[in-house]
Amino acid sequence: MNRRRFKTIKYIILIAGALVMIFPFFWSLMTSFKDLREILQNPFSLIPRQFTIKNYLSVFRKVPFARYLLNSAVVASVTTLLQLGTASLAAFAFARMRFKGRDLLFYTFLATMMVPQQVVMIPQYLVVMSLNLENSYTGLIIPHAATAISIFFLRQFFLTIPQDLEDVATIDGCGALRILMNVFLPLTRPAMATIAIFSFMWSWNNYFWPLLVISEPEMRTVQLGLAMFKSEGGIQWGEFMAATVVATLPIMIAYFIAQKQFVKGITLTGLKG
Repeated sequence: MNRRRFKTIKYIILIAGALVMIFPFFWSLMTSFKDLREILQNPFSLIPRQFTIKNYLSVFRKVPFARYLLNSAVVASVTTLLQLGTASLAAFAFARMRFKGRDLLFYTFLATMMVPQQVVMIPQYLVVMSLNLENSYTGLIIPHAATAISIFFLRQFFLTIPQDLEDVATIDGCGALRILMNVFLPLTRPAMATIAIFSFMWSWNNYFWPLLVISEPEMRTVQLGLAMFKSEGGIQWGEFMAATVVATLPIMIAYFIAQKQFVKGITLTGLKG
């Protein structure tokens, strides 16, 4: 009886936590279907009395929001692919290859995770400007093509793969790159999916870096595009909420597609040293 009561309390707490997490998005979604008069009315009404899609139509009519979505999709997708590629190669080297200074180099990588992003942002900006990469996809992508957290995460997964599989592949004449491609990567889909979701989500939501290197309107990302709905008269709440919902959908779709692999990757990735 006590066990059943404990399980009931646990589920109540989890459901309450889920509702708290979902409510901001639900509120944004409902507000996006209201006109300005209903948004500002008192008392506040969560559910629109009359649904309207004019805010969504206005989002794409007032600003080139489709272009902003395309820019963010290109930057986030390419950044994610590059991070998967660099993390796979580096993680395999740190987990399976033996060379002088390997551990020292790995711990140096780990140390960079403790450095705040704001500290390295100015040097990155100076490098990008000196290479004339401002207002370009390259300037948005290259500084984030490799991250220490992705390398660390994938290395921990590689350490869980039995040594026997690598030994068998070596006996069959496989080199290091072929072992990585034919043995390790097929077994690390959950970890790769986890890294891909985190990378895509971070790149899609990144605001400050595009704000630094982008000045041309046609190169703005979706996060910069959201700021276009703030004017001297204040924030256009209906349009802003509609744009927010549209900007959130790609992240939700990417997560639901890779949800099983994501959960499995979090579960299986150990913290072996």
